Amino acid sequence: MNPSTNLYEAIIIGSGQAGLAAAYYLKEEGIDFLLLDSEQRIGDSWRRRYDSLTLFTPKRYSQLPGLFLDGEAEQFPAKDEIADYLERYAEHFQFAVQLDTKVVSLSKPDKHFLIETNKGMLLAKQVIVATGPFQLPNIPAYASQLDGSVLQLHTSQFHNSSDLQDGNVLIVGGGNSGAQLAVELAKERQVTLSVHRQPSFLPLHIWRKSIFWWLDKLGLLYAPTESLPARLLQKRGDPIFGLELQDAIKQGQISLKPGTVGSLKREMVFADQSRLEVSNVIWATGFRADYSWIKLPLSIGDKGLPDHTRGATSIEGLYFVGLPWQSHRGSALLAGVGRDAQWISRILSSRR
Repeated sequence: MNPSTNLYEAIIIGSGQAGLAAAYYLKEEGIDFLLLDSEQRIGDSWRRRYDSLTLFTPKRYSQLPGLFLDGEAEQFPAKDEIADYLERYAEHFQFAVQLDTKVVSLSKPDKHFLIETNKGMLLAKQVIVATGPFQLPNIPAYASQLDGSVLQLHTSQFHNSSDLQDGNVLIVGGGNSGAQLAVELAKERQVTLSVHRQPSFLPLHIWRKSIFWWLDKLGLLYAPTESLPARLLQKRGDPIFGLELQDAIKQGQISLKPGTVGSLKREMVFADQSRLEVSNVIWATGFRADYSWIKLPLSIGDKGLPDHTRGATSIEGLYFVGLPWQSHRGSALLAGVGRDAQWISRILSSRR
């Protein structure tokens, strides 16, 4: 290691919404920091998502602290709007950002953290990991048993229907991304949606007010993780926001199947032992976290996420921001990530 390596008071790994919110509050506290990101531009992880991606949170609930998202507050922003907003956010507050920098490892050989990147070594007194939980596509092992003539794409690889070959589409996974894609693709081809639990639906508006306005007013949007409402919400799982999928299923435009349990050649096998021959499979099965690059005795829980208390780990000086349910229901959402970022920044400030 070069002895002249700069020592930062804090380094934030990841410049998505969590990293930017952390940067905002660190700057408020007067803490010297550097933001690192492997992308070429801030917001690129959003730009790569499928073309029609639209958030189900209106703009008033899709912005970070200190800067409004342009446009009507009740409109639903498209993914490129969010990408450009994040880039503008970093420019507006003049954050110190180093892009195209992939973190290879994070260690702590002495009292300071050592961050090895593709562009050299960095030192920091404290580190905030803001990479989120969505790093590696979570594709089941039995996907490899499908015949090569079946086109398989994870939602992170899909852009629009031109990516698909002729024939039907099976979407595996009943989250909001799978729901959006099912409705979109059902307009032009036969679509089947495979879900492990019967989906529940919430309208986007009630009495002309956003469902998120109601969740906010009822105290559910930011319900503390250990509260009774939060435990009930976690047990039920995320609902599908919007009724388009529900209507399409009722009208027979989309077929609903139970969870997928296996595959054989060109067929997918479902939990009720029924089968479906498929031409295209879209895996809307989410992501899994990968913290193998953290060369520290970090405790990982049964969900693959680090053990922590509101983002503070047992390793002195190491923190996380942007984890699901980090301290409340909205911890991983654009509107909610700032609450955890502010709390962490105050800890860093108190340790100076």
